[in-house]
Amino acid sequence: MAGSTVKTEAVVLRSIRYGEADRILHLYSNTRGRLNAIAKGARKPKSRFGGRLEPFFRLDLLLHEGRSELLTVTSATTVDGYPRLRSSGPALTAGARACDAVLRLLDSAEANPPAYNLLCRYLSLLDDPDPAVAEGAADLRTALSFRLKLALVAGFVPELAGCARCGEDEHLVGFSGAAGGVVCAGCESDAFPLGEEAHRFMVAALAQPLSEAPPAEPLALRQVERAVGETLEHHAHVQLRAAA
Repeated sequence: MAGSTVKTEAVVLRSIRYGEADRILHLYSNTRGRLNAIAKGARKPKSRFGGRLEPFFRLDLLLHEGRSELLTVTSATTVDGYPRLRSSGPALTAGARACDAVLRLLDSAEANPPAYNLLCRYLSLLDDPDPAVAEGAADLRTALSFRLKLALVAGFVPELAGCARCGEDEHLVGFSGAAGGVVCAGCESDAFPLGEEAHRFMVAALAQPLSEAPPAEPLALRQVERAVGETLEHHAHVQLRAAA
């Protein structure tokens, strides 16, 4: 079987050394979702790929699809290397955690353009030439806004408008990962306390652009991180790394 050629744009989520000179790539593609590929000879000093097969690179790729589960990279052209992101410790950490979240949550080989666009937007904010924008993108508020939006485009957004068990829209005092959202006082048996500020943050973060993450105190942000984490653990069977 001769196989076929796949042309796609993708972000490198993870790059792993393999054998003496190759790399295994975990990619997120705008047209094919999650892809795994091998770049043969990528670690040789005179490799035609240069250093562009590292995490965060956004690439135009030509991939050979044969019998193996791994596609083979035959060509890679840089769309964006996000160079400023790589020179900032906080931005580098935030980008790595975002790519790891995509890797864990979005394992389907089906296109999810909103998810792809969200990831690229976040990397662009972390790479912004304005230091204030880049620093804001790397903070916990924006990281949690990214996770909430990622849960939304993955189909696992928490219920925030009313009690996830009975539908009551008042006296929402807790959050239940098992129920998948906020719960009222009468349904909070397995819930943890969720304050009004945390609830407001989640609603606003989903509604506002990623660059406009709403303000919140540390306690509220810890509650938000727990709410998102428990929702994904119960319903997507995925455990994310700490956001900060």
